Amino acid sequence: MGASLSETTSANGPGPAGQRGVRADVLLELKRGPQVSARELAAKLGVSLNAVRHHLKELEAEKLVQHERQHRGVGAPLFAYRLSPAGDALFPRGYEATLLQCLDHLVRHEGRDAAVRLLESHFAELNQKLSLETAGMPAEQRLEVVARAMTAEGYMAEAALLDDSYATLTEHNCAIQAVAERFPELCAAEATFLQQVLGATVERRSHILAGCGACEYHVRFDSTSRAVEESV
Repeated sequence: MGASLSETTSANGPGPAGQRGVRADVLLELKRGPQVSARELAAKLGVSLNAVRHHLKELEAEKLVQHERQHRGVGAPLFAYRLSPAGDALFPRGYEATLLQCLDHLVRHEGRDAAVRLLESHFAELNQKLSLETAGMPAEQRLEVVARAMTAEGYMAEAALLDDSYATLTEHNCAIQAVAERFPELCAAEATFLQQVLGATVERRSHILAGCGACEYHVRFDSTSRAVEESV
């Protein structure tokens, strides 16, 4: 089987607030993969190096982007760019403040367990919906549908099928990061949801809450999930 799902399932979704054109594209690429050089950005975006450098200079002046010198093999060091905290804050955060207020109210009146159950119920409902939508689908199609659903939720999800039984699902944005920091049970609920809806073994290999640039899940489809594909 091929190396990817349409090469990869697009991470397009809600972009950086208030940004358009090449500026928005630059910020989106830095969200997907930090520590990128101007030349790498130009190649990915299909625009001139001078245009990328112009936008990076403006974005740095606005404190949305920052850089550091890096040595990559032989030769002069290069500037590797990444989003600043202000630049990262431009991406969807899923009404964090309002949700935290509701959860805090629930904790005060009914206890923390009630708040955790509420968060878990969201993934339970999403699982029910997507399980119906993907019933009988081949494994790679289920992965594609789930990636699109998570992107719609604000997670900028991107999926790649590596072989017949192995794939990755990467979330470049945490739509409710402040909530997850307060209630880490939410991350466990997400992992359980992915395992159930994909009918696969799912292992988180990187985690935004641990300081990584993305949450990356390694997905291994077992013989049962592959049998569904063979029967349709």
